[in-house]
Amino acid sequence: MDTNDSAGTEPGAPTPASPEPARPGRKVAFLAALYAASVLAAGVVLWRGPVHKDGGPSLLKGSSLLPSKSEKEMVAIVSISGPIYASDGGGFVARGAQAWGRRLEKLADKSEVKAIVLDINSPGGSVGSIQELYSIIGRVRREHKKPVVAHLGDVAASGGYYLASACDKIISLPGTLLGSIGVIFNTGNIEGLLAKIGVRSGNIKSGKMKDIGSMTRPMTGDEKVLLQALIDNAYGQFLEAVSQGRGIPVAKLRPMADGRIFTGTQGLALGLVDQIGDLQDAIAYAGKLGGIKGKPKVLREGESLSSMLELLDSRASWIKSPEASILGGFGGFSYKGLEYRWDR
Repeated sequence: MDTNDSAGTEPGAPTPASPEPARPGRKVAFLAALYAASVLAAGVVLWRGPVHKDGGPSLLKGSSLLPSKSEKEMVAIVSISGPIYASDGGGFVARGAQAWGRRLEKLADKSEVKAIVLDINSPGGSVGSIQELYSIIGRVRREHKKPVVAHLGDVAASGGYYLASACDKIISLPGTLLGSIGVIFNTGNIEGLLAKIGVRSGNIKSGKMKDIGSMTRPMTGDEKVLLQALIDNAYGQFLEAVSQGRGIPVAKLRPMADGRIFTGTQGLALGLVDQIGDLQDAIAYAGKLGGIKGKPKVLREGESLSSMLELLDSRASWIKSPEASILGGFGGFSYKGLEYRWDR
């Protein structure tokens, strides 16, 4: 008997090949193919031109924002969702403060757009990015003479509310979380953790403040004084912006601007909100301010192909966001600086 033949195997039959080990590259290829298929499917759907229930125009062929000839007076909607930081141009489509700002200005340039609704669902973000968007909203109102109405969704806290205060009117849901007027500088200390695993850190610097906010050593008293001065200055800018936008004296605003949050109903009683309502109420109000008679046609910038690509790309590159940081910055992904942000 041939000892080389396995039990149950016919003589001369080929020996079964051992299973090929799984290759990590296959997973990457599969995810890339799935991502490409999603983009293609989104393009097909948007090319067909969905019909809006609210009577608004279809945005055919993705990048087109042109309505039909019969729809010359419209309300445009720009959605600002999630944390607000500088635009990231590393993927298919840029996203962030500068990208939202360009959309606002592009829509304001269109003669058929008579008003804009800023649909806000954000806890805020970096001071510079918030202030840049705030400035653009003011320019749209002054130079383009287009009213801007803020609609507050789940959250419009800190920098999210900062942007709302730049608008002509603020309409909020009754349960929206808003307010959190204030500034924060997040830092941490992992010196003890590093010591336990045998890691030591050291810096060679040009001045004693060069590594301010370092996570590998305790913060000095002088550094705390310097950072508090920065925060107080940025906080004063926040107060001034809300005071001007809402017509509330700083002295009256300051007691409720200690970082606390409010519901939309509470905000209405305090003068932080003009009206309780939903997105359709905000569209109707914006149309009225823009001089549109009857029910306004709606231009939703978020239905273009470029915005769909932006959404998909943001899901694929989540690790670059501040939320993906470990231990508040260990690993190098987190934002480091002053923030108008509700820190939960």
